[in-house]
Amino acid sequence: MKKRYIFALSVVALSLTACFHKDKPNYQYMADTDMYFPVGYETYQEAPEGNKALKGGMEAQLPPEHTIKRGWMPYLYPNTNEGYEDAKANLKNPLVADSLALDSHIKEGAALYNIYCMVCHGAEGDGQGILVQRDKYLGVPNYKDREITQGSIYHVIYYGRNAMGSYASQITEKERWQVALYVEQLRNKLINK
Repeated sequence: MKKRYIFALSVVALSLTACFHKDKPNYQYMADTDMYFPVGYETYQEAPEGNKALKGGMEAQLPPEHTIKRGWMPYLYPNTNEGYEDAKANLKNPLVADSLALDSHIKEGAALYNIYCMVCHGAEGDGQGILVQRDKYLGVPNYKDREITQGSIYHVIYYGRNAMGSYASQITEKERWQVALYVEQLRNKLINK
């Protein structure tokens, strides 16, 4: 009796799995929702009809509304003269609160300054970088002559100002603040000379 029961069960199990095909499952309870066959979207693919996540046509897919990319903080000061003045007056460096690591932040800011800024602004911040000395670029300001704060330095690194371009894509938020610390230190040295 037991052998017949086991035999019947194995026949039923084999018959259920015999018709199984990976690409065509036997039963699809939600066939119209793409739960069995997920759709992978490419960055610049043709937009499917009715997809509201795409503006239409071949464009990058938009992130969900009211979201912020991981690791990115929005910068709330606009790229205007009023935004510059507002940042100059109100934007404060969050790294200053970490007084134990302040020296290491200044050292890292100096290394970044030497990579990105020294070419034009000079090693001492006097506006006599190698490009200025070779007459490739003129009109680089001396930090001593400018009324700048860490907030205004950060704003200029983020957006650029006058002939200087933005470095927001090359330098992270923390690195911008480190450079601002170092530039302020250079300015203080120039004033105290």
